[in-house]
Amino acid sequence: MDTEERLAVFLDYENLALGAREHLGGMQFDFQPIADALAVRGRVVTRRAYADWSYFDEDRRALTRHQVELIEMPQRMGASRKNAADIKMVVDAIEMAFERDYISTFVMCTGDSDFSPLVHKLRELNKRVIGVGVENSTSRLLPSACDEFIFYDRLEGVDVPDESERKRSGRGGSSRRSGSTSGGRGGRSRASAATTSSAPEAPAAEAPVEAAPEAPDAIEETAPPSSGGRSRRRKADATPAPEPVEAPVPDEDDDAPAGDPPTMEVKVAQTLAGLHASSSGSITASQLKRTLVRKEPTFSEADYGFRTFTEFLRYLAERDVVVLSEGPSTGDPVVALPEQQDGAGAFDLLRSVVQEEGGSAQLSGLKNHLRKRRPDFSEKALGYRGFLQFCKGAEAAGAVALAWDDDADDYLVTLGTAA
Repeated sequence: MDTEERLAVFLDYENLALGAREHLGGMQFDFQPIADALAVRGRVVTRRAYADWSYFDEDRRALTRHQVELIEMPQRMGASRKNAADIKMVVDAIEMAFERDYISTFVMCTGDSDFSPLVHKLRELNKRVIGVGVENSTSRLLPSACDEFIFYDRLEGVDVPDESERKRSGRGGSSRRSGSTSGGRGGRSRASAATTSSAPEAPAAEAPVEAAPEAPDAIEETAPPSSGGRSRRRKADATPAPEPVEAPVPDEDDDAPAGDPPTMEVKVAQTLAGLHASSSGSITASQLKRTLVRKEPTFSEADYGFRTFTEFLRYLAERDVVVLSEGPSTGDPVVALPEQQDGAGAFDLLRSVVQEEGGSAQLSGLKNHLRKRRPDFSEKALGYRGFLQFCKGAEAAGAVALAWDDDADDYLVTLGTAA
């Protein structure tokens, strides 16, 4: 553990939540993909999120489940305090850099270019800086200032809805371009936050409903759809609301079939792929288990009927999920994924799965069938932003054909012309 990176995570929550809503089809920001991505990079010792939480009522419960400390910064107390949360976040980060020598990496979750001076100062203090932000609401200046920058919408587990899904759900937020991707707030207030997280100068005419100035109720009604989007109901159900969402586990990985045996295989494959991407050396079984426990503290191979973790890995190796080789010490083998599939191999896999389904299958749920056959499958590892884009690539290669089915309200995937 002494050789592991210690990470401190700071979230400019308003920038992330509103950036996801505006540029990712109205989807609600989820911290879980970020937590998984950071778990393979080191041990997270602190997580703090800064916002006026009166405008993110439902989000507070989700962040609390991820052990994120919520820093309350009211934006209106008789006068506008547009940058109060930003200033507090900067002060805390600098204080931690001086007082916590053991923290080697700072993770700044924001797309706001105003944090560039903070990033430069942290690097001057010999700290590694990782940035995280929504791609279309991130300033072009910020990624180049960081040692590493992660775009939230490219993370495994973030499934950005395509245009057809947005139309079905009645969302049009992503089609409104805010006119700038600078990520800076400028004179951001509650009114500008309701319009966009990255470009306060966007014309109010583009979003007449969301741009109601100084109207907290109007702002709450533009909350992400998963929060309900109804401020009165949310206030009335303030006490009982947490009960139905206290068990988020089945929803944490929407791409994996909940409760099916391949679920843990998928998690192991994803974790191992992340470790290989963030490390230049070989991955040992002990390192893999530490990372799995970071992602899921209750993980135990005994729950799956195995006495040791090595025995569990041997079982996965027999099913071609992982490949084991002799490690630096006895009982700690080196773990690797099978030879990575190329795009053509992935298209062949898609075609064979569709063929098994009788020659046609609906797009929704098809990715789960692929992962049953190949647990380490990931369209993002192949360079695609989403599963629909991957299927369109397969269609261009002649592996499958896509057609919109009005009755099913979904894409129908059939066999293509390729032999």
